[in-house]
Amino acid sequence: MPNHQLLNNVTHQDLKIITEHSAEYGDNVGTVMTFPTEFADVQKEYPIFFRKHPNSEEFQSVVMLGLFQNDNLFLDGNNWKANYIPAAIARGPFAIGFQDQSADGGPERAPVVHIDMDHPRVNTTHGHPVFLEHGGNSPYLEHISNMFTHLMDGLDIEKAMFAAFKEFDLLEPIELEVTLPGNQIHKLHGNYTVSQTKLQALSPENLHALHRAGFLEGAYLVRSSLSNIQKLVNWQNQKMQQQNQSS
Repeated sequence: MPNHQLLNNVTHQDLKIITEHSAEYGDNVGTVMTFPTEFADVQKEYPIFFRKHPNSEEFQSVVMLGLFQNDNLFLDGNNWKANYIPAAIARGPFAIGFQDQSADGGPERAPVVHIDMDHPRVNTTHGHPVFLEHGGNSPYLEHISNMFTHLMDGLDIEKAMFAAFKEFDLLEPIELEVTLPGNQIHKLHGNYTVSQTKLQALSPENLHALHRAGFLEGAYLVRSSLSNIQKLVNWQNQKMQQQNQSS
């Protein structure tokens, strides 16, 4: 159970954050959320899919890190085999919360940074300091704050993006079936993508509307990202072959 606290430079003056990657820090996961504001970076390394939230049925964007639920194929010991790490991983123990603050004489819900004090990356002996010696934000914390600003923008954009994709009927389920060593068939369900056929069939007016709204590029980035599926299949095959040889 997370132990979230509102971050401040008095209570948390001496905190440091480990930024290495390993299973013990919670990195061994098969999927993580992503946001349209990072699609351009993500699509170079990972497949991007859409999934329905189990409670709201609203779509959300995810990147696939592995073919199984608790298996991150980008994780190699303490190394991450990619030039870009999704923000949902890179944020580490930090989270965004909201706090009532007055602005121009009226109440306002302002975003504030929280930290999970029980996260295994949090300590007081090694890693990146959260605050400077005299209380100011460290460069690392400034990086985290900028990342959250980027993600908050992405959340707003994502809602409008899915509304546009639904309006033009561009979302379609994609069933993945991969063959693993020993002719094992592994199927992945519940994923959606942008329909290439329907995207190409859009009228000039609708295509322009999607472009004007800023979502046409995102649609093509999602389609382009699917080429990364084969990389995951190759890595999974190599991993299973190595496990079979050592057993």
